[in-house]
Amino acid sequence: MKKQNQRKCCLLITIICAIFVLLSLPLSAANYVTVATIGNRVPELDKTQGMQKVVEQIKVFWHKKLGQVLPDKPDLIVLPEYCDFAKGLTREEKNEYLRIRKDQILDFFASEAKANHCYIAFGMHREMEDGTWRNSCIIVDREGKITGIYDKYFPTPDDIKSGVKAGTDTPLIHCDFGSIGCAICFDLNFEEVRRGYENLKPDIIVFPSMYHGGLVQNNWAYSCRSFFVGSMTFKEIPSEIRDPLGEVIATSTNYFDFAVATINLDRHLVHLGGGNWGKLTKLKEKYGNRVIIKDPGQLGAVLVSCEDKNLTINQMLKEFDIELLDDFFERARRYRPVPGAKE
Repeated sequence: MKKQNQRKCCLLITIICAIFVLLSLPLSAANYVTVATIGNRVPELDKTQGMQKVVEQIKVFWHKKLGQVLPDKPDLIVLPEYCDFAKGLTREEKNEYLRIRKDQILDFFASEAKANHCYIAFGMHREMEDGTWRNSCIIVDREGKITGIYDKYFPTPDDIKSGVKAGTDTPLIHCDFGSIGCAICFDLNFEEVRRGYENLKPDIIVFPSMYHGGLVQNNWAYSCRSFFVGSMTFKEIPSEIRDPLGEVIATSTNYFDFAVATINLDRHLVHLGGGNWGKLTKLKEKYGNRVIIKDPGQLGAVLVSCEDKNLTINQMLKEFDIELLDDFFERARRYRPVPGAKE
């Protein structure tokens, strides 16, 4: 009996120690995520055998396109706006297609996500319970379940004419690797949407779209402190992955309609002012290639990423008392005189 009690006591101590070790581990050290974007549209299809046959052809098209990026084992794949609308469909044919399609394409992407253990974000014309429609970005998880839906916040006038209603929310969608925000095409033009994400600071913003947006993509990435993944409906327009500095780190080309990049979500933007410059030098001297400090030039800010699996970027920056970009800006605001106050 005494030996049994001793064994139980040793087992209990072992479990407690294991729990203590797990709790003491960094929560997000070197958080690598592989992201893929595919920019293309379904070509004109054979409609002579009915819309159910069209649905099957669309599945074949996207199964083949997804296969291009699967060798890289992506955690997240981003597809374009209205990704299942085939080229050349009239409005009447689209309506007939939607009547037949129902949830078939949603179920297809869900099965692809589950089979390949990844998240897929895709643009789709989505019917609501009240019979109205939304231009949506749907995200399915590694088990094929819907983890979040974003409805286009600013439909175009043409969208409205076709019966699409505006979304009412800019949700932060949580995945097992981090958080996602969404914008769809025309949304990129509106500060109301961007400012919502500036406050939320998602790890990644996905952008299914028919237009590129040019420098506005850069601005969104930098102002929201987020990676930004655009997927264009047209192959001729580059589908790109940007870092939080707004710089392109991977892009589709005239030869390949996809791009893949592994990004590190354990990162922060830091200003070079306020004494940070010298502290960053000391940080690099100590940690060497276990920390990456990326300077885009001209900006006065750098992207600092932790490459050490036993530490987090927060731990590194705290060790050297390095002030984050937003904290630096907020401190500068406090020096502004209060309106009406005496000098």
